[in-house]
Amino acid sequence: MILAIDVGGTKTLVALFEQQENTWRVCKEKKYQSAAYKSIAEILTDFADQQTYAQVTSACAGVAGPVVGEVCHITNLSWSLSVTEIQKASGISAVYLLNDLEATAWGVRYLGEDRFVEINAKAKSKPGNIAILSAGTGLGEAMLIKDGEHVTAVATEGGHTDFAPQNAEQDKLLVFLRDKYHGHVSYERLVSGEGLYNIYQYLKSLGIMSVSEQVEEIMVLSDPAAVIGSAGLAGSDPICKEAVRIFCQIYAAEAANLALKCLPYAGVVLAGGMTPKLLPAIKHAYFIDAFLNKGRYRELLQNIPVRACMDEQIVLSGALAYARHAGK
Repeated sequence: MILAIDVGGTKTLVALFEQQENTWRVCKEKKYQSAAYKSIAEILTDFADQQTYAQVTSACAGVAGPVVGEVCHITNLSWSLSVTEIQKASGISAVYLLNDLEATAWGVRYLGEDRFVEINAKAKSKPGNIAILSAGTGLGEAMLIKDGEHVTAVATEGGHTDFAPQNAEQDKLLVFLRDKYHGHVSYERLVSGEGLYNIYQYLKSLGIMSVSEQVEEIMVLSDPAAVIGSAGLAGSDPICKEAVRIFCQIYAAEAANLALKCLPYAGVVLAGGMTPKLLPAIKHAYFIDAFLNKGRYRELLQNIPVRACMDEQIVLSGALAYARHAGK
C-alpha cells in the first residue's frame, strides 16, 4: 500500500492506495480541516493505527509551501511538517515530501485526457513543456520540463511574484490592495479564494454598484469566495459578477506570464479547487482574450493549449505517482 497526503491551508486529504492487478485503488480516504489540528501527526494518528501503517511501503505528501531540507512551513497554515515527523507518526520509513504543485505536476503527467476541458480550443498540443497553475486557498505554480524522453517536475513559488495590472481598472485595484498588504501585492492576493474576496471588496468600495444585503449575510456564514463565485456565475449580483470577470482576467494574464517563461508547447494546465467551480467563467471569451494580451507574443500564445483540470484530487494522484516512481 501507498499513503498519499495533500496538505493545504484549508483542508488535508489522506488516502491509502492498494494495488489491484494493474490499477491502484483507494481503500481508505478521509478529509480534515487543516486548522482544526496542531500537526500532521495528529491527523495521521486519527486516520489509521500502527497495524495498518505497517502494511504501507511508502508515503508521499504534497504540501502547500516550499520544501527545504525535508521540511515545509506551510504558507497559509500555522504549522509545519517534515519527513521525520511523518516517519515517527506512522512508522513508515520511505517518506517523500513535495511542494503541492510539484505533486500536481506529477498528477497532470499521468492524468487521462478525459479529465481536462479545453479553453484555447484552436491550439494544438505539441511535445514539450507544460505550465501548471493552481488557484485555491493560494496560487501555486509549477512546470513540467521535457528534455528528450526525460521529464522533470519543477516546483516554484511564482504565485508570490508581483502583481502587474493589465489596464486602468487593475491599476486602481493594485493601489487599493497596497494599503491592505503594506506595499507588496502578489498574484496570490488576487488569484485565490482570498483574492476573489479582495476583488469584491475593491468593487464594493467604489460605491458604483448596489450591495446585496443577502449576499453579505450569506458571506458571514459561508466561505466568501464560494458565495461570490456562485452569485457571479448566476449573474444574480452585479458586484459578484464583475469580481469573477476580473479574477478570471488576472488568472489568465498570470497563466500567460508563466507560459512565456517556460514556453509550454504541450500546454498550460489550470488546476486547483477554484478552476472547476469557475469553469463557465474561465470558458468565457474574456479569459482567453486576457491570456493572449501579450503584445508581440499574441501569435505565439494563440498556439499554446490551455486546459482546465477537473480532478480536484490531483495532488493525491500526483503524490501516489511520485511514490510509485520513487519505489522503482
